[in-house]
Amino acid sequence: MIYSVRGKLIVKELGLAVVECSGVGYACRTSYSTVAQLGDIGSEATLYTYLYVREDAVELFGFATMQELSCFKLLISVSGIGPKAATAILSDMTPEKFAFIVASGDSKAFTKTKGIGAKTAQRIVLELKDKISSESLGGSISKDAADFAAIPQGAVTSAVSEAMEALMVLGYSQGEVAPILGKLDQSLDTQDIIKETLRIMAAK
Repeated sequence: MIYSVRGKLIVKELGLAVVECSGVGYACRTSYSTVAQLGDIGSEATLYTYLYVREDAVELFGFATMQELSCFKLLISVSGIGPKAATAILSDMTPEKFAFIVASGDSKAFTKTKGIGAKTAQRIVLELKDKISSESLGGSISKDAADFAAIPQGAVTSAVSEAMEALMVLGYSQGEVAPILGKLDQSLDTQDIIKETLRIMAAK
């Protein structure tokens, strides 16, 4: 499995970036948003990758951030959603907006992407909502003070802990979400904490 590629950007097109590493050019299919974040031809680029293997083809997909890669993996896990549709969706929205749409159940927002119909959009929300719920997560996040240093003492409720786990499934780090979680109403349930955190991140 190729975790990432880092080297000189030698091709930059809509939906495609080629990064040369030690004389080998890695062609990465990608979203328009990742292409927009890359520098000029000849500059150094890093892409987090996913190797997609099927009977008739092997394709490498690359993304500018771990969050976008995590969203891509979630999307292709949905029945009927292939890498082409996944990159099209991520070309139309940021990872934060994608996660917020799923958490809030706004399936209609996905139909704005070409090729995504109402039934497919509903399936995305239905299948992925379960994957970011606390019930679908294995293990637990440590309650040590070091893990939740940015959250005020006494504010680490079970709902906050479960929300932290769900957000980490989406590729966010504790350092990114802890300051937001610490400012939220601690009486909210897990799903509302997730939705509010993603709303705030999407608005940045």
